[in-house]
Amino acid sequence: MGRKVTVATCSLNQWSLDFEGNYERILKSIEIAKTHQAKYRLGPELEICGYGCADHFYESDTLLHSFQVLRKLLESPVTQDIICDVGMPIMHQNVRYNCRVLFLNRKILLIRPKMLMANQGIYRELRWFSPWNLNVEEYFLPRIIQEVTGQDTVPFGDCVLSTKDTCIGTEICAELWNPRSPHVNMGLDGVEIFTNSSASHHELRKANQRVDLIKSATTKSGGIYLYANQRGCDGDRVYYDGCAMVAINGDVVARGAQFSLGDVEVVTATVDLEDVFKCPYSSIRLFSDRVSEHKPCRRVRVDFSLSACDDVYLPTHQPIIWNFHTPEEEISLGPACWLWDYLRRSGQTGFLLPLSGGVDSSSTACIVHSMCVLLCQAVKDSNTQVLSDIRRVVGDDSYCPQEARELCGRIFTTCYMASENSSSETQNRAKDLACQIGSTHLNINIDMAVKGILGIFTMVTGMCPRFRVNGGSHRENLALQNIQARVRMVLAYLFAQLSLWASGRPGGLLVLGSANVDESLTGYFTKYDCSSADINPIGGISKTDLKSFLLYCTERFQLTALTRILASPPTAELEPLTDGQVSQTDEADMGMTYSELSMIGRLRKISKCGPFSMFCKLIHIWKDLLSPMEVAQKVKHFFRMYSVNRHKMTTVTPSYHAEGYSPDDNRFDHRPFLYNTLWTWQFRCIDNQVEISVLCVNIT
Repeated sequence: MGRKVTVATCSLNQWSLDFEGNYERILKSIEIAKTHQAKYRLGPELEICGYGCADHFYESDTLLHSFQVLRKLLESPVTQDIICDVGMPIMHQNVRYNCRVLFLNRKILLIRPKMLMANQGIYRELRWFSPWNLNVEEYFLPRIIQEVTGQDTVPFGDCVLSTKDTCIGTEICAELWNPRSPHVNMGLDGVEIFTNSSASHHELRKANQRVDLIKSATTKSGGIYLYANQRGCDGDRVYYDGCAMVAINGDVVARGAQFSLGDVEVVTATVDLEDVFKCPYSSIRLFSDRVSEHKPCRRVRVDFSLSACDDVYLPTHQPIIWNFHTPEEEISLGPACWLWDYLRRSGQTGFLLPLSGGVDSSSTACIVHSMCVLLCQAVKDSNTQVLSDIRRVVGDDSYCPQEARELCGRIFTTCYMASENSSSETQNRAKDLACQIGSTHLNINIDMAVKGILGIFTMVTGMCPRFRVNGGSHRENLALQNIQARVRMVLAYLFAQLSLWASGRPGGLLVLGSANVDESLTGYFTKYDCSSADINPIGGISKTDLKSFLLYCTERFQLTALTRILASPPTAELEPLTDGQVSQTDEADMGMTYSELSMIGRLRKISKCGPFSMFCKLIHIWKDLLSPMEVAQKVKHFFRMYSVNRHKMTTVTPSYHAEGYSPDDNRFDHRPFLYNTLWTWQFRCIDNQVEISVLCVNIT
């Protein structure tokens, strides 16, 4: 028959500007693809330089080194006899483009620039690249490429590749998510194989959207869809979550892992091109001239076949069921992989976490424990790269971890920082959890440092501040809480730098933070306290999801200490105890529950609501719980807190991006940090609406 083709796609853990490592991972993926008899290899978006180069894309060095890597790939014998599809930035007529370069046997076949850019959420592609909106032009290759290929120019633009047995069209990442996706027009013009090279980041509950889009791309008119994605932390707040896959006629037939510690994962599939025409809706192609005035695709011909002549007995891949991770599993896997990438690439030797015995810091501790579980499993699965990285991190070339608790003790230090306002209950909870996960645990009392700082203030001013319960003012009460919180940050960094030195071990520790997304949203934390750390794996996760995650960890990792932590009300323990018991709780301090905060956060960011439109939505969402006047009070209280504390987001610890309503102002949530906190006009609109609702009630 000669119509069965074997194709390969991959997930690569690329690192921005790591040209040497990126080259090796690309070459390795091509080598693996060839061992599976693949004739086409697809890689992630901008894989040569790394997707997250940001303003380094402005630098001519980035363009130069990308071409140098491309030359090495062209020259390598590994890339012979397989069509290679790689991503890199290219300057054409003094304009930068995000491009795919397709080559075969030391010849560049075509360069396809991205046409529809990702410029929402965390993405800012229009800052560095221009979208291509022309047809096809000739691109003059740089001299270092001409010397290898013997070509002066190659096609550059919106074109497809026509082999002797099929036609292949390219999409790049966001083009799949766009209502004007190129695959629609290409499918109507007879393209059979669609490829998508992505740098798509992880968000909780997002994976099914991606899979549904890919399946739908070939459901209507038939076709084969290859999806490649980056994986891992490439130097920023996001984690790219793999999921490389191959689909045909709306069915996924091969897939890779969403989360993995492996640097290179190749997914291959053998599919029958004849099946494309057996798609129930493929007859649409026959009437394409009538149903759509589609634009004919410019075809670049290549004397090469993806199929062999005699393939009757070659088995094809059959549809599989995609089982998605639960949000709790996603939290245990995504941030854990992100932490490992950060640790091994930072050159540090472990983590230090201030462990308070509450939900947030316990969640961070459990994520580190999950990381250790994944590492031990990878070692058991003979992942030599992971074992090599572990040995380098712990500084022992002969070390081989046997179980997670043992590894945790080597790379993870936790510390409970007690004050006179701390309860024995939280101290015991922290100690028990540390014991169960295996971390090196320290008990530190901060009272001496706090009294020393207050002594300096008293010596200079002659005044001694008091807590509110002792007759002090609100200002005094807040200042005394902040002193404790900030002392903890200073001590955390001190012990991170010197605790290994004190025990005769080399290296330093990365300080982990544990402020959740809801607390960041309202500013319910002290600026430069323990929320100030090197990185924060839970900074993009809601309190509600964290509680569910800890419940999952209780069963998954048999961490029974979490039961008491979940049963206890969240508290900062910064005010004096009452009869030895905690009198301060987070939700009482904030004036709203964490579930209410989560809803408000989603409306503010995802639904793009200001105070008035949020009120208008919430009076319906909460109609069975709160009156319009109570909703108004909640909304106004939130926006006052939010605007007063927004300045804290300018110094917030870099956090794992996991939620669509994250307030991170680095790349995701761009807002001012100096507000008119009275919101006079907006709040007056709310008050007017409340008055109308009261009148309506009185009339009825």
